[in-house]
Amino acid sequence: MNPAPDRPPSDRLAAVLGDITTLAVDAIVNAAKATLLGGGGVDGAIHRAAGLRLVAHCATLGGCATGYAKITPGFKLPAKFVIHTVGPVWHGGNKGEDELLAACYRNSLRLAREHNIRTIAFPAISAGVYRFPLDRATHIAVQTVRAELTDQKWPEQVIFVAFSPDALAAYQRELTAES
Repeated sequence: MNPAPDRPPSDRLAAVLGDITTLAVDAIVNAAKATLLGGGGVDGAIHRAAGLRLVAHCATLGGCATGYAKITPGFKLPAKFVIHTVGPVWHGGNKGEDELLAACYRNSLRLAREHNIRTIAFPAISAGVYRFPLDRATHIAVQTVRAELTDQKWPEQVIFVAFSPDALAAYQRELTAES
């Protein structure tokens, strides 16, 4: 276990509107397909920005199950690492989607701590083509990360990267809500 943090979890969280592939952080999180070989949305953008060596490296990992995470180098990205996590597809909320989404954040942060990652950026996992309702996804993301940061020194900063003004507003509502 890491020593107790210098700042409370709420002071270590931020939300920005932007392109996750351009952030100079220790790690970015990829909302990946189970194959880890790239796809659309943020997954495709990360693979394009990182270059072909990311695909080659991911091909050696044997894929990833929903809710789990694997780490790779960032290659051509400003981020040193990419943490790939496979979010759940939304099927109405009765197939364990909330728990699987929370597991994506917990497992990504576990890998971040294991690799001494101080700064990490998350996209809105599953809130795009996987159709997870945005407000529900941002609520799960912020609450799970807050809980995971309690009594943990690392990561020191977690950034939620919004893909639209609506997503940014959803994150901001969650970040200002009582935990």
